[in-house]
Amino acid sequence: MKHLQSAKSIVWAALQALPGNTASHPTAQDALPALRQYFAPDCECHVFHPINELRGIAEINAKFWQPLLQAMPNLERRTQLFFAGDFDGRFCGGEGTWVTAHGYLMGTMVKDWLGIPATGDTVWVRIGEFYRVEDGKIVDARILLDLVDVMRQAGIEVLPRSTGARLIVPGPQMQDGLLQTPQEAQATQASMDSLDRMIGGLRSFNQKDLKSMGMHAFWHPEMMWYGPCGIGTSRQVEGFQKHHQKPFLHAFPDRVGGNHISRISEGHYIASTGWPSVRATHLGDYLGAPATNKPITMRVADWWRREGDLLRENWVMIDLPELLLQMGVDVFARMSIGNPPLLQGAQK
Repeated sequence: MKHLQSAKSIVWAALQALPGNTASHPTAQDALPALRQYFAPDCECHVFHPINELRGIAEINAKFWQPLLQAMPNLERRTQLFFAGDFDGRFCGGEGTWVTAHGYLMGTMVKDWLGIPATGDTVWVRIGEFYRVEDGKIVDARILLDLVDVMRQAGIEVLPRSTGARLIVPGPQMQDGLLQTPQEAQATQASMDSLDRMIGGLRSFNQKDLKSMGMHAFWHPEMMWYGPCGIGTSRQVEGFQKHHQKPFLHAFPDRVGGNHISRISEGHYIASTGWPSVRATHLGDYLGAPATNKPITMRVADWWRREGDLLRENWVMIDLPELLLQMGVDVFARMSIGNPPLLQGAQK
């Protein structure tokens, strides 16, 4: 327990010291002091496309933080979920203590960012983070942002409209997602057990019938699934299947998931990420992109809240620009032509 609390203290202090905490750093424009204090000099930082792989404090600052702060100098962080756990690295490495966070960065977008045109107004940037702590420093970071949603806020629709609801994704219903204090070991294990049961159901898919996965046995009747822009938010298993599972499994019926670099639980919360997390073959149209019949991979991050023996809420992030690039669609190239036409095969 003590080492988890220590790791959480380090990461929480880093998140408060980095630009975005307007209470203590109302005009902070430089991430370097916080990076030098809390991150190992050769820290690995695996982030969303088009930035991708970074190594070392100087590169993290130059390619991630500086462009973001130039675009949104009054950046503000809104954290909804924060907890930690140990992972044994059983799938593809990542053994050690991980701390995760989910929420939003927001700010007035006064300059273009990653080719996304400045809006001159407030922009909400959904962010999911995983940090591995070793010897008092952050040595590995995995960060996803919902850039498709930022493009949407800039008035450019690079994908067909989400069939699920498009909204600022809320924090947990119980407003208890910031786990600053130690949690009961029994609750922590029960949460991981709930997730493992649900993943077992996903793996029972017979590539024909969604019922073969038995999702109603693992999810609360009023579950919420908060997906990225392009998919959207769903309620109940039926909504989850309609807006996510059915189109996803139509496109990737042979998908194999769970290749996690981190899978942790604490109290009533669970989280995982993989780089990649999913491998599949693109056998059907997806988000308007026609089938390529080629293998693809997906960078995915999930956070769940357990209620009783069931999963009640699920926050999901997917690096859709990186996935679509493998499917022959460069969303940044599409963005450069303003409001592009719908992709071939997209629903109108």
